[in-house]
Amino acid sequence: MAVSTSSKLVAEFVGTFLLIFTVGCNVLSSSGTFAGVSIACVLMVCIYSFGGISGANFNPAVSVGLGLSKAMGGNGMEWGEVGMYCGTQIAGGIAAGFAYTGLFGHPFNLQPAKGFGPVEACVVELIYTFMLVFVVLNVAAAKKYENSPNHWYGLAIGFVVIAGAYGAGPISGGCFNPAVAFGIDVSSAMLGFGWCLVYTIAELIGAVLAVGLFTVVRPGDFGHDAEGSSTPMLASEFIGTFMLVLTVGLNVLAKSPAAAFSIAASLMCMIYALGDVSGAHFNPAVTLAIKASSLCDMPGSELGMRMLVQIAGGVTAGLTYAGIYDWKTFALGPATGYSWPHVGAAEFVFTFVLCLVVLCTAVSDKTKQETMFGFAIGSCVTVGGFAIGGISGGSLNPAVSFGIAGAHVVKQGLLLDCLAKAAMYSLIEFAGGVAAAGVVKVTHADAADKEAQSLTP
Repeated sequence: MAVSTSSKLVAEFVGTFLLIFTVGCNVLSSSGTFAGVSIACVLMVCIYSFGGISGANFNPAVSVGLGLSKAMGGNGMEWGEVGMYCGTQIAGGIAAGFAYTGLFGHPFNLQPAKGFGPVEACVVELIYTFMLVFVVLNVAAAKKYENSPNHWYGLAIGFVVIAGAYGAGPISGGCFNPAVAFGIDVSSAMLGFGWCLVYTIAELIGAVLAVGLFTVVRPGDFGHDAEGSSTPMLASEFIGTFMLVLTVGLNVLAKSPAAAFSIAASLMCMIYALGDVSGAHFNPAVTLAIKASSLCDMPGSELGMRMLVQIAGGVTAGLTYAGIYDWKTFALGPATGYSWPHVGAAEFVFTFVLCLVVLCTAVSDKTKQETMFGFAIGSCVTVGGFAIGGISGGSLNPAVSFGIAGAHVVKQGLLLDCLAKAAMYSLIEFAGGVAAAGVVKVTHADAADKEAQSLTP
């Protein structure tokens, strides 16, 4: 049964209102560590509530992204509907802004955080709006899900806010949504007005970039023949690794109290977005573990290409977060009070955990989880990050290790020292991945004996 336009617009207004009202209440009540989680969860529950009515955009950047996708031949929205959605979302945001202002008796202003300017704020708004729109397109607009929607779309989209809030929030405030920017800025106009326009431009550029890369990773959705091409797979691995390592760096430099959870969310969201395109490794140790497990038929050349692209994505992300922080970086190595044997044990065990969960939940036909695989894999970073972050930093990934080392080289110039530390971490992480493959070969022997299937779709 067709849904009326009025029903769609009411859903968009209510969902956007609840999102921005939750933002304002968290900020003005100084809710602390779990503010980002609160905002992510209201977005998630509203997406599951209204997704079947309006598509649950609640964000003009998302609607514009869907309009561009439709215009380019993919799934999406007609421009007339995009315009109505955007107007309704901004109205919902402004109404929410005045509602939380009335509740608390005062608003808060929209502007870059102290120590940052418009360039840094716009860069993080662009990147995490890109991530949000890119995840929406891949989990909700890909033609694969046109007739059989997945069950994780709301979780994947909502938790992008956790990925961005704790790293980018201390720089720009973490809007990633023109309706949020307008809601905050209009309701606090007596304190100053105008940043919503600047933020919106950056966010819309992020949406355009998301559509462009969506066509790269899913060319078949736009009528392009990509048979035999490795471009979608390699592009997916670069994008996913970049977002993961960027989130690592921004959280560490912001001294985030929820760094491990934020980083885990970035991994989970990108796994759900790109798992069916490249397998969503985003980690050379994971790629080696999959190869060593014999659960999939992966040519040696593909193994090498994946690892190189992942490390390139990590190093690019490292340079990006360093540039945002005026080339402030952090070193890779044992934390104060610990030594290399401690690092070796910590990185080995928790890289083993990560690779074991990937093999069991996403690769093996015997124990594959059709719905919770992304949450399970991402949660390994929550486990390891909190458990050993104070010992080794909790890298668990050679792309993270080389990304951190690459950024630090630019700042400190200690090329050999930084590369040696990254190589040491990577060897330990590779050992953890191979150990996980060894265990799976024993526990999943029946599955391993089946004819191996190609990892690349």
